[in-house]
Amino acid sequence: MTSSAPRIAWSPQPRQAEFLRRPEDQVLYGGAAGGGKSEALLVGSLRQVHIPHYHALILRKTYKALAELIGRSRDLFHRVCPSARFNSQEHVWRFPSGAAIELGNLSHPNDYHKYQGQSYDYLAFDELTHFTYDDWEYLTTRNRPKGPGTRVMTRAATNPGGVGHGWVKDMFISPAPPMTTMWVTADVPTPDGGTVRTKISRIFVPATVFDNKILLKNDPQYVAKLAIGDTALRDALLYGSWDSFNGQVFSEFRDNPGGYTTRQWTHVIEPFDVPSSWRIVRALDWGYARPFSVGWYAVDHDGVMYRFAEYYGCDGTPNQGLRLDAKSVAEEIRRIEAEHPSMARRPRREITGVADPAVFASQTGESIASLMEAAPNHVLFAPADHARIAGKMQCHNRLAFDERGYAMFYVFSNCRNFIRTVPSLVYSNIHPEDVDTDGEDHVYDEFRYACMMHPIAPLGCGMLLEYLGFDESFWDWSRIFDTVYDFMPDKENHKLKFLEPRVDFFAKHPSQFN
Repeated sequence: MTSSAPRIAWSPQPRQAEFLRRPEDQVLYGGAAGGGKSEALLVGSLRQVHIPHYHALILRKTYKALAELIGRSRDLFHRVCPSARFNSQEHVWRFPSGAAIELGNLSHPNDYHKYQGQSYDYLAFDELTHFTYDDWEYLTTRNRPKGPGTRVMTRAATNPGGVGHGWVKDMFISPAPPMTTMWVTADVPTPDGGTVRTKISRIFVPATVFDNKILLKNDPQYVAKLAIGDTALRDALLYGSWDSFNGQVFSEFRDNPGGYTTRQWTHVIEPFDVPSSWRIVRALDWGYARPFSVGWYAVDHDGVMYRFAEYYGCDGTPNQGLRLDAKSVAEEIRRIEAEHPSMARRPRREITGVADPAVFASQTGESIASLMEAAPNHVLFAPADHARIAGKMQCHNRLAFDERGYAMFYVFSNCRNFIRTVPSLVYSNIHPEDVDTDGEDHVYDEFRYACMMHPIAPLGCGMLLEYLGFDESFWDWSRIFDTVYDFMPDKENHKLKFLEPRVDFFAKHPSQFN
């Protein structure tokens, strides 16, 4: 009698197998397109379906994306367990043992509350960077055993980019190299006055399309499809780059240690003592439950702006504020300005403060601005220009490099919250020309206020004068109401330079595509 060979419903590729065998509590898989991420998450959810009380939850951000995941599960789950049944109303798979795998989505803010009171032995996020930190923080509290004998785990897969890019990078990418176990510890107070030390393990398992041999065999042109087009999109999808990605607002930002001293082809530079003759601007974006941000900017005699100090009201959790009152924040601002070497030697009246106009609202009592202005702190602010699109363009103007690699804005290397959050901002799906405000945008907001205090013309305006035949007086603010004819000494004989076809006055420098 001959025995038949066992039926193989699915076989992992090497990188998928590495992901599935990881023992850590929280594992992030992927980083690039085509690595077989969604499939690995689905298979991972099947490993405990023989346990009757086992319950899994796999999430996508939108319903449209969820529908695609459901289609994949129908094919895969039926191959593994033909007797499994899917309830299309509840989006739940039920297995002969009684185990369940739920497929869900979080299309709207605070949708995570619909999972309140639930317990999931296996919790998975497909495309984690599409979720906010609030989504992650709340739902991981639901990752707990449904009953005895199950293994509790959180799994996620993603490409770079999306509203959650910054916090995911901070949690899984920046702390340690790939394939390195990270431990997060916390001391939790107990009712009897003691403490219990807890710890959670995390790891990032990278994967790219080159790890998916089946996909490359079925579609040999897939790599070519990823390689064509925008450089940031290519690097993110093809190689899993977390430094440049599709949808990044400030893709021109560069942190190049090789230029820290020369200030060429970088925006991050070594700190130095700010000369006393430079003007200083203090900018504030207020926050209570969310972080507040205070940035100090110096402007030199050539109009170049330097962010040289910051005070960021975050409790260490992404996008979570310190919940300090206005007087406490003002007291710390006063202390910083009294002790910082670049500010202590100058009268405080020489520091110009600008803040979000909302801090001047007083409908429900004394305004935040008034509380900060009161004795003994005397921290003064004026309403900032809150124009979002114009302010964003001023940030772009300052970040642009000239042909020699110099910019009109630099940030000191010790301003870590600027360097961490501003490059991670993405565009809004609702307002495509603006920043997605679900991201950690508080430093950016006060950066925008400071830039609007000292607006500059974008690179390329010199070419405009050349073609129009005007001199530098065209940019004089005192002549803002003059007509173009007022800038022509000889109106009858004034000539314009011929404009060649396809001239781009404001083209990016090639360095900004690399």
